[in-house]
Amino acid sequence: MKYVIRNIAKCEKMDEFVSVLQKLAHSNNWIEPEWYDKLGVKRGLRNKDGTGVLVGLTQIGEVHGYIMKEGEKIPDYGKLYYRGVDIEDIVEGCVADGRFGFEEVCFLLLFGKLPTESELDTFNQILWSNRRLPNGFMEDMILKAPSPNIMNKLARCTLASYSYDESPDDMSLQAVLRRSIKLIARFPAFVAYSYQAKRHYYMDESLYIHLPKKGHSTAECFLHMIRPDSSYTREEAEILDLALILHAEHGGGNNSTFTTRVVTSTGTDTYSAIAAGIGALKGPKHGGANLKVTEMIEDIKANVPNWNDEAALRDYLVRILKKEAFDKTGLIYGMGHAVYTLSDPRAVLLKDKARELAALKGMEEEFALYDTIERISPELFAEVKGSDKALCANVDFYSGFVYKMLGIPSDLYTPLFAIARVPSWCAHSMEEQISGGRIIRPAYQTLKQINEYKPLHAR
Repeated sequence: MKYVIRNIAKCEKMDEFVSVLQKLAHSNNWIEPEWYDKLGVKRGLRNKDGTGVLVGLTQIGEVHGYIMKEGEKIPDYGKLYYRGVDIEDIVEGCVADGRFGFEEVCFLLLFGKLPTESELDTFNQILWSNRRLPNGFMEDMILKAPSPNIMNKLARCTLASYSYDESPDDMSLQAVLRRSIKLIARFPAFVAYSYQAKRHYYMDESLYIHLPKKGHSTAECFLHMIRPDSSYTREEAEILDLALILHAEHGGGNNSTFTTRVVTSTGTDTYSAIAAGIGALKGPKHGGANLKVTEMIEDIKANVPNWNDEAALRDYLVRILKKEAFDKTGLIYGMGHAVYTLSDPRAVLLKDKARELAALKGMEEEFALYDTIERISPELFAEVKGSDKALCANVDFYSGFVYKMLGIPSDLYTPLFAIARVPSWCAHSMEEQISGGRIIRPAYQTLKQINEYKPLHAR
């Protein structure tokens, strides 16, 4: 107890120290925005027209959102390809066969081809045999050190997996593939058990630990492990499977995938590279965006009691855009994308399922609210911002609503994104290792003047 009290005292002094010096820290880290234009810096690795700076090549995924013609960016309907295969065709094929498709996507991303029936069966069996965590892992790495944030816990579980690997620094292709498959198989358990630990230790709820069942798809496995009674319907699992498919890959330039490739380029181990991707995905500007959409919608519902009053809804959205309402960032979350212009194919597919699910759950009125916001936001954005930028709903706009209707807690929205994206991270990490060849190191130009060192007594 004395040790704790002494540390509390130190924390109080630390707070005073930081409070006094925070302005100094801010002033010495602030760079005037005009310097970026003056020196031709491409902030966020973006060109002036909003397109991404070309920094690498990939065969894994392609994101199409516009056409470049004679140096002009022309809006176009969005397309998404996994290893050259249209995501819409993948979804249509799985629906036609009445089967789950995420595992097929994992195989496609890792190995570069659609699996045959026997290859897919074998791959599923390997995933099933690796879903359970190693002996002692859950008790030592999850239950003994629960976290209030599941993404941080997921990163810790990923890094801890290094200690359970007999040859974690073996970077041969066979070893990397073995490691990748195990991570894909175990991410649902990492997330589910981390969530159950949070419920128990932070929210005083009962602790439920359901072991993965053989034969379950990833979507079924996850719903089975997070629900106290392990129950779910086939329709619920199919919709979650669709969400996983749609979130699985999005080219090499998205922040978390690029982070994974940057870290991989140093020659470090797989677990470190994937954990870095998790850290990037956690951010509200990336994987946390669907949670921000949900929070924004709740704020709108609280301030626009009649959701059918389009005039009142318009007025409130204008206030959001003018930084007068919600979180005062001026953003309508879920609207707009770095690449997509006229449409995000993922949002189109998920919206159709959201409409079906809303009818089943009796939430048609709330779906209509989302639909209206999607419809009127582009013109309000143009009006308030004075911009002619093409604006469409992105996948985050509807994914949080779908998860809400499935009864999935908001704590799990971003971790679900990670479960979906880990096969892509592993595939890109592998591609970077095989074809990258050089450590990724862009340039920064310093603006600080050379200062003379002064002895301590003379300062």
